[in-house]
Amino acid sequence: MEKTLTPQTPAAPESADFIRDIVQGDLKTGKHGGRVHTRFPPEPNGYLHIGHAKSICLNFGIARDFKGQCNLRMDDTNPTKEDVEYVDSIQGDVKWLGFDWADRLFYASDYFQKLYDYAVELIKAGKAYVCDLNADEVREHRGTLTEPGRPSPYRDRPVAENLDLFERMRKGEFPDGTRVLRAKIDMASPNMNMRDPALYRIRHASHHRTGDAWCIYPMYDYAHCVSDMLEGITHSICTLEFEDHRPLYDWCLDELKTPCHPQQIEFARLNMTYTVMSKRKLLLLVKDQHVSGWDDPRMPTLQGLRRRGCTPEAIRAFCEKIGVTKANTMIDLSLFEHCVREDLNKRAPRAMAVLRPLKVVIENYPEGQTEELDAVNNPEDPSAGTRKVPFSQVLYIEADDFREAPPKGYFRLFPGNEVRLRYAYLITCKEVVKDAQGAVVALRCTYDPATRGGNTPDGRKVKSTIHWVSAAHGVKAEARLYDNLLLKSDPEDVPEGQDFLSILNPKSREFVDAWVEPSLKDAKPGSRYQFERVGYFCADPDSQPGKPVFNRTVTLRDTWAKIEKGRTPPKK
Repeated sequence: MEKTLTPQTPAAPESADFIRDIVQGDLKTGKHGGRVHTRFPPEPNGYLHIGHAKSICLNFGIARDFKGQCNLRMDDTNPTKEDVEYVDSIQGDVKWLGFDWADRLFYASDYFQKLYDYAVELIKAGKAYVCDLNADEVREHRGTLTEPGRPSPYRDRPVAENLDLFERMRKGEFPDGTRVLRAKIDMASPNMNMRDPALYRIRHASHHRTGDAWCIYPMYDYAHCVSDMLEGITHSICTLEFEDHRPLYDWCLDELKTPCHPQQIEFARLNMTYTVMSKRKLLLLVKDQHVSGWDDPRMPTLQGLRRRGCTPEAIRAFCEKIGVTKANTMIDLSLFEHCVREDLNKRAPRAMAVLRPLKVVIENYPEGQTEELDAVNNPEDPSAGTRKVPFSQVLYIEADDFREAPPKGYFRLFPGNEVRLRYAYLITCKEVVKDAQGAVVALRCTYDPATRGGNTPDGRKVKSTIHWVSAAHGVKAEARLYDNLLLKSDPEDVPEGQDFLSILNPKSREFVDAWVEPSLKDAKPGSRYQFERVGYFCADPDSQPGKPVFNRTVTLRDTWAKIEKGRTPPKK
């Protein structure tokens, strides 16, 4: 049964995880000659997402912690789904996340000739054969979980015939799907992966690196283990779905009698509420234009998260907090959002922005006068200093900061009530202006000149402080407000007979015309801010000088932080 990790679940302990324990034990016994060498081996058939970040942090992190090395290897064995675009994006994302493979960038396609030669060795040893069954016939012969499979009628072909057919496969004499090279293992094995799995298939497709030099390509399970061996990998770390493939991994290396035999270790992949982790589904979202692209801020891709305003530091902190286990776990999205807030709270400068503006006219403030008020850039970082914010007679405030008929416990602006304007003065609402339809369009207020900076010299109590932007100096901006891409927390909770598209959130984004303080007029794309009382935002690449566009990274609400603050520290 899958366990769910929520904000109420304690963070992973700081002690080593079970994989690091294995590595530490291997070092003590001198296994692998005292070396630690890992790899991150993505298939270049899509963009990396937050689930890949967990694997990146783990593989590169282990190499760092044990003074070893980590390779970046593209497992490019399926030319019909791979593209240089994905190769470039993967390299950029790994670097952005903060990791460096130095001169150890490899491709499975680097080894095509060696993989072919090793396959020939298996044929010569009587451990592989060319099979003429089509895909449906192979499935029919494989059997079930309770019934053994039946041998292919081509299983006992003579070695010489297999060698001849395999060479002709390479030369392109046969159409796609007419023949495969299969390992000869055990058709009665309880592990379906060991029932004579395919090692090579015919695919007349141009490869992004080798062009048309090959028309047969190795299967992932075969190419992966041999590539690990050729690179001298010591610990081949992968997710739990490959646990049943480990016997095949070991069989290939044992039968080939390779000098290096990496140890495959599996860990639980990342699953997170409201989040699609399937590359196939993410590709569908892009191709069918349910999102604007791989870097759409609603996507869990690293490029989408980056455009939304998440930092690599926040993602690394999240991966560390969730830890590495063998148990399948559903991570609550709020835990990820907490890590983002915790990071941005320290680094993001503050600014004032009004997303849904309501005009306020301060009747007793001198018309045409402007003041420059001091505003703190970041209370978490005193070295960030202050900035000047212009104040004038006409302001914009958030529409939600006013209620004509306030509910119980509402302390913001309403007729006759006094509130504090952030860094400015205390104001009191005197009159409500409405349009012909009865909608509130403006407020007429008065201010107390003695309360500059929000101070109350007479000691009177004011229960609420609201933010604002000067109408005369503010800059019109577009704010893009993002919500969960899915309506349901469990991405697999799909109504019977429908697919995951049926649970897409039709209101996952909203574009609004906002007003921001003048310091944000030329906000550089990628720069991050905390809009006071609103949330964390990031300037989008669509921004133009004088016309900024901001993506909401995350709101200010953080239940996880409150729980963390109230948790009793563990006894030492």
